[in-house]
Amino acid sequence: MTRLADLTWPEIAGIAGHSLLAIPVGATEQHGPHLPFTVDTEIAVELATRLAQRRSALVAPPVTYGSSGEHAGFPGTLSIGQEAVERLLVELIRSADAFAGIVLVSAHGGNAEPVRRAVTTARAEGRRALAWAPTGRPDDTHAGRTETSVLLALRPQAVRLDRAEPGNTTPLPNLINRLRAEGVRATSPNGVLGNPGGATAAEGTQLLAAWTTALTAAVDAWHQPDDQAKPGNEGPDDRPSGRALS
Repeated sequence: MTRLADLTWPEIAGIAGHSLLAIPVGATEQHGPHLPFTVDTEIAVELATRLAQRRSALVAPPVTYGSSGEHAGFPGTLSIGQEAVERLLVELIRSADAFAGIVLVSAHGGNAEPVRRAVTTARAEGRRALAWAPTGRPDDTHAGRTETSVLLALRPQAVRLDRAEPGNTTPLPNLINRLRAEGVRATSPNGVLGNPGGATAAEGTQLLAAWTTALTAAVDAWHQPDDQAKPGNEGPDDRPSGRALS
């Protein structure tokens, strides 16, 4: 079993000391006219599960609400903001001292800063924590070809391909300031940052495999049995790798 939800406390007590706890960190936010609100959470859960199948780890129930204020212009988006996300993750890490370490698998770019700050706080307290996020193209960061392909691989019945349409394809670095100031709706009326055209389940399967390989490699590089966490021990794994999807 790889899910915390499937085990009892005596079972967990017997394995926690030599197991990592992978916490999927997602969001509940609009993903264009063709994808469900749970995209980020579903991707995070899938990647955490794949990690647990390859390494000694358990998957915690996901954090399903994130910092999604930039999507507030679309009905249905539920956001708790950066401060709440950071505080929640810090307390979760603190409560998981029985485990050999914590891996935050975040699939929402809006969570990047609070995730980074939470890991920094945890490390300063002497706890072992790693944050990781899947990477994507800078012109395809939200409900575009990447996320549409991955959802076609994970849950094709939830994808409304007949409603898929291009959105704003401006590379994120050139768009980020306006997004922060005005929100996604002002920059992309349909809520898409990218173009879902050409998305396929086969491409989604390849993306998931590549992300799994990258996540596993990041965990292997970080998690050494004799590596002790030290206050201020900050390195490249303090933040999600590359450009996170949004």
